[in-house]
Amino acid sequence: MTVLVPVLGDQLSFDLSSLATVSQQDAIVLMMEVSDETTYVRHHKQKLVYIISAMRHHAQALREAGWRVDYMRLDNPDNSGSFTGEMARAIERHDPRQIVVTEAGEWRVSAMLDSWETIFGLPVSICRDNRFICSHKEFEAWASDRRELTMEFFYREMRRKTGLLMQDGKPACGRWNFDKDNRKPAKPDLLMPRPLRFPPDAITQEVIALVEMRFADHPGSLEGFDYAVTAADAERQAASFFADTLPQFGDYEDAMLTGERFLWHSILSPYINSGLLDPLDLCRRAEAEFRAGRAPLNSVEGYIRQILGWREYMRGIYWREGPGYVDRNFLNHKRSLPGWFWTGKTEMNCLHQAIGQTLATAHAHHIQRLMVIGNFALLIGADPKQVHQWYLEIYLDAYEWVELPNTLGMSQFGDGGLLGSKPYISSGAYINRMSDYCGACRYAVKERVGEDACPFNALYWDFLARHRDKLGDNHRLAMPYRTWDRQTSDDQTATRRQAKSFLESLNRS
Repeated sequence: MTVLVPVLGDQLSFDLSSLATVSQQDAIVLMMEVSDETTYVRHHKQKLVYIISAMRHHAQALREAGWRVDYMRLDNPDNSGSFTGEMARAIERHDPRQIVVTEAGEWRVSAMLDSWETIFGLPVSICRDNRFICSHKEFEAWASDRRELTMEFFYREMRRKTGLLMQDGKPACGRWNFDKDNRKPAKPDLLMPRPLRFPPDAITQEVIALVEMRFADHPGSLEGFDYAVTAADAERQAASFFADTLPQFGDYEDAMLTGERFLWHSILSPYINSGLLDPLDLCRRAEAEFRAGRAPLNSVEGYIRQILGWREYMRGIYWREGPGYVDRNFLNHKRSLPGWFWTGKTEMNCLHQAIGQTLATAHAHHIQRLMVIGNFALLIGADPKQVHQWYLEIYLDAYEWVELPNTLGMSQFGDGGLLGSKPYISSGAYINRMSDYCGACRYAVKERVGEDACPFNALYWDFLARHRDKLGDNHRLAMPYRTWDRQTSDDQTATRRQAKSFLESLNRS
């Protein structure tokens, strides 16, 4: 009798645990494009194209590998619009004896999987997602006896577990973390590597037309879509990164340049998060580049830390904290995001650049997300739940398990320091140091008050002043508070008046 194996849109791996537990002879793989998943937030158009096209290509690859695949397209008139509705219809078609599925990445989908056994009266086997290095149980064991859940210490445990960049039980070259070495500003370079481009094939062109027709009101542009949508092309991009880009990734991973959307970043996170690439394999390949002398340790360690450290840690936090995490708002921020977050039309050049490229490509690298867009949202007091929803909508690699802790916890300090020991805020000086954005801005980055003053400057000090009751005892903010206290009363008043004027202008934007 038949075993029904649902494969979700972020499970596009041949090594998926559910597939590993069944035989091709018995199994029918069920893949479903459903409206519930395309509209629960207003996903960027390119994100929709990427996921749907990657699903269709993966279904084709599964068939070529000998699997029987039942595929439900979004534009099928009989499509019920939900995973559970399509499961019910597939059960009628195939009369399976059992459902085998890999655990979901998000709470809402997990709850749905948990309900299927009762709804359908069939045994449902939910397999651990073996694409992650740390299981839920392992993370809970690590976190349960700690007062502070410091990512650095979790990362070291993952290094020990995997043996990556380890030698005789100690970190390679005696250091765990080279983050302080990875903060160099960049200059325009005609020899800068470029990610590969993958022109849309017939399947992707069909999906582009579908998305343009059905989701015209969603944010972003479809022009120039050229992401990989197959495992083979994602592998080509990975090989290009290791060969041409990784050696300088570490030095310039925090840099920002006008007109350079990708710099030395890998652009592999969408493929990892959807299943086209294996994260542990990528880490091992990066390590091999160091061992072979082709890439320096600061670059390789920085790259591995993003996957083995932050990615695994964010998933652990997401599942440990539970569905109520999304409602945390430690600083009680309530402001709505300005309307230009969906157009990029602002005179603040750093935000114009970061949001503009986001709308054009559904991509921005971590410093653009954290220290330009996220920094601004935090300084103006934006509602962290709304900020989270914007990030979830807008980025190609954004799935709630990884995006929510990064946004609400790390970027917006909504959890009050559970994830990050201090708010990630800065004045315009940091952006000026790490980018060339300020030179072309209508605002003066060194001015705090006045018509031409960079808004980040007054907003930074105003943020610290208005949240002193909650942040004044934070030892990592002791120095800026001392600097604020040394300012005259008149200077403080002028700074806060400048910030108030700018915040009031946002209400009209």
